[in-house]
Amino acid sequence: MKSRLYLAVAFAAMAVGYAVYYFVVTPRTSMEVITGPAEQQPIAEQTAAAESELPAVLPDFTLSDLSGAPRSIRSWPGKSMIVNFWATWCAPCRREIPLLRELQQQHGPEGFQIVGVAVDVREDVVKYAQEIGIDYPVLVGEQDGLDAINKFGQGSLGFPFTVFTDNQGRIVLFHLGEIHREQVEVMLGAVREVNSGKLTPEAARVVVAKQLAAIEPKSSDG
Repeated sequence: MKSRLYLAVAFAAMAVGYAVYYFVVTPRTSMEVITGPAEQQPIAEQTAAAESELPAVLPDFTLSDLSGAPRSIRSWPGKSMIVNFWATWCAPCRREIPLLRELQQQHGPEGFQIVGVAVDVREDVVKYAQEIGIDYPVLVGEQDGLDAINKFGQGSLGFPFTVFTDNQGRIVLFHLGEIHREQVEVMLGAVREVNSGKLTPEAARVVVAKQLAAIEPKSSDG
């Protein structure tokens, strides 16, 4: 009970920090003001500030997996990582899990690896993962999960958010909010271009931002 209360307070503080940053601290002249939920905004508006805070490479952190064993986020060398931060109480997080499962099945053989990072109470995550059949790796943490988020420079952001790396561990893309198939296919294409040496991570962000600007994510209720 204490763990759930602690996490509720922690994420309430994160939400307040997020709102203050975007609506008070960030000048209107430096970016277009976000006027709706993050997942309903164009990718350029969602990620402009967040991407500037990201480290160049995937930061190392270790959390317990669903079996309780400690596991580093760098346990998949040579893979292009899709690291999805989520929680069981987050409706958009729950909605995107079926898509993440499909992506792992479809693109895992070509070298993409999805890892969920659940910042939540362990028993809730294990129960939920078993109920819906999450079949990609999930790491779980409470305070240590919050510490992992801070390593990405994203301590004030809400859930879900997803980080894409190339096969060298360099961070290529960041997506705030529920991810949709049209968006993720564009992002995976850009990661392939980085892996092949045709684009740098920085150039890939510019290309993806332009491609995603025209995409209207499917809206979902609930």
